[in-house]
Amino acid sequence: MKFPEEIQPIEILLVEDNPGDVELTREALLESKVHNRLHVVHDGEQALDFLHGRHEYSDKPRPDLILLDLNLPRRNGREVLQEIKGDDQLKAIPVVVLTTSRAEEDVLRSYKLHANCYVTKPVDLDKFFQVIRSIEQFWFTVVKLPPIRKEIVPS
Repeated sequence: MKFPEEIQPIEILLVEDNPGDVELTREALLESKVHNRLHVVHDGEQALDFLHGRHEYSDKPRPDLILLDLNLPRRNGREVLQEIKGDDQLKAIPVVVLTTSRAEEDVLRSYKLHANCYVTKPVDLDKFFQVIRSIEQFWFTVVKLPPIRKEIVPS
């Protein structure tokens, strides 16, 4: 279903292998005042397939925002981030690294790979919801996202 431009949902790709964090993120975004559609993949390979419109993701929309965990099976978040930011078709998509790692090395490396921001997941449930709402508030109401909405073209 297509929405008129002014009410099109924000397309969010969550790359997360922890089912609990997926559900918490989904719940927090359901309470959102911003119309959004959450797509979830569970490893780095699926993330790249989604972004390149390959296999079962050939009909998926280009995300407006990517929430990326670093510690993923198959291909880790750093590898995924490096590929996204090295691809002319994908690099304008904002990537929020959303991970449990507080390691300075992970923070520095993520920014060197051109992450748009780095957020550490809180353990406390209320704080987790607050973090997701803060991400939503900033990226969907404060920041102007790239205006080009294209369906992903298989590579």
